[in-house]
Amino acid sequence: MTDSTAASPTTRTIAIVGAGKIGEALMGGLLAGGLDPAAVLFTERYPARAAQLTALYGVRSVEVTEAAATADVVVVAVKPQDIEPVLADLQGAVRPGTLVVSLCAGLPTALYERSLPAGVPVVRVMPNTPMLVGEAMSAISAGTHATDEHLQIVENLLAAVGKVVRVPETQQDAVTALSGSGPAYFFFLVEAMIDAGILLGLPRNVSAELIIQSAVGSAKMLRESGEHPVMLREAVTSPGGTTIAAIRELENHGVRAALLAAIEAAAVRSAELGRAHR
Repeated sequence: MTDSTAASPTTRTIAIVGAGKIGEALMGGLLAGGLDPAAVLFTERYPARAAQLTALYGVRSVEVTEAAATADVVVVAVKPQDIEPVLADLQGAVRPGTLVVSLCAGLPTALYERSLPAGVPVVRVMPNTPMLVGEAMSAISAGTHATDEHLQIVENLLAAVGKVVRVPETQQDAVTALSGSGPAYFFFLVEAMIDAGILLGLPRNVSAELIIQSAVGSAKMLRESGEHPVMLREAVTSPGGTTIAAIRELENHGVRAALLAAIEAAAVRSAELGRAHR
């Protein structure tokens, strides 16, 4: 987060409602980016954890109603099943002009707009767990009353913990399936590749080191080279070599089709969860 954003009146005070893993990761990223701890509030229902976070970050724990009445930006980062009591607390406390940012998977902006005072701007965010290491991929969507200025505020906040794209809210189920759940697909593949190394006689720690570093290096090549994944794959695939033999087996076993079907199933499930709150 830039100094100019941190000093902006529209982001003078930020409250994070729900300091679980994602909420804490965002808070840590904002503070590491230079935001004054005095400008950050958080809510946490377990007193012991609240005390731990206050000691660690130097930020103040408050009740949801105080967070809503005080903050210029209220970031809701609770589990979707816990949203109803949070909305009830926000409803009577949110001030006009407060920006509400939802990090709750599957919850549409319309749910907030029905519950909060008329005209409150809401921005929906689908982050993912690499936020915990400052490498999140977040997609943001404007609600009915959110403007480009509101989206820019949210982009600036989330830039402290990774990359951000804007999408229409109608695409959020696809985003959830692709990048929201995406880390799990990579972990699944890495797990399988480590097991393959063990099958071939390598010690687990050696196999894990080989695959994890290969994954890190490959991701860096994708980001920095600007090349299409096909081009990078073909650069590894020599005629008649080991890689093409492996690719043939992946195609024979329908790995590409399985990935497409898996991601489509995740999008369908995201839409089902969202409809429960529409």
